[in-house]
Amino acid sequence: MRYIASCSFGKDSLATILLARKHGEPLDEAIYCEVMFDKGISGEVPEHRDFIYTKGIPALERMGVKVTVLRGDKTYVDLFTGQVTRGPKKGLLRSFPVCGKCYVQRDCKLRPIERYQKTLPPDTVHYIGIAQDEQTRLLRLQEGKKVSLLEKYHFTEQDAKELCQTAGLLSPVYEFTDRGGCWFCPNAKQRELRHLYDCHPDLWGRMLELQALPGKVSEKFDRKRRFSDIDALFRQKDACKKAA
Repeated sequence: MRYIASCSFGKDSLATILLARKHGEPLDEAIYCEVMFDKGISGEVPEHRDFIYTKGIPALERMGVKVTVLRGDKTYVDLFTGQVTRGPKKGLLRSFPVCGKCYVQRDCKLRPIERYQKTLPPDTVHYIGIAQDEQTRLLRLQEGKKVSLLEKYHFTEQDAKELCQTAGLLSPVYEFTDRGGCWFCPNAKQRELRHLYDCHPDLWGRMLELQALPGKVSEKFDRKRRFSDIDALFRQKDACKKAA
């Protein structure tokens, strides 16, 4: 039997690995899947990607935990610019993923993980970073094959955060967000988008370039707004501050 930890290098998945090491739980490997924006740019917020490769992975390897990095065949740009092949929208660019039905998560993250899992023994146990106070998510776990060590050792999300902080393994993204996710995620909160706008104008510009492409299925980045609308809002706010 093998024991695998799914690891995004967020607080919950890292706390899971820290608990496994602290309590002598069996752990053979940590699996991390990196979603890519294009062939050369990661989908991780740059601060988080730097943390993963300069601090997170080396720390796990020092603990004796093997880390396997997966990537999908497709990138965000591949999917965005892919054409619809049938139906009334045939020929249009697939464009922005729909909130709640993210084809990027499906094709760039879940499928690579599922392919890798098929190479593992059928009785492999997967440690999933779901905290004790996330009861709805805990109820979805497949009994036996998926296990939450955070639940087993009575760790809430806040407990997980504090454990990572104490170990020096808390990602810097928690300074401006309380969640993980790609920098182009349609579920990104206003504070996350503002951070991208302020700190990573090159990535912000790439999204505006995609917004400008003609012939898209949808012009909306999220449920209500185009990416260019968000850009205009931030520019307006900055102009008002300068005027004041």
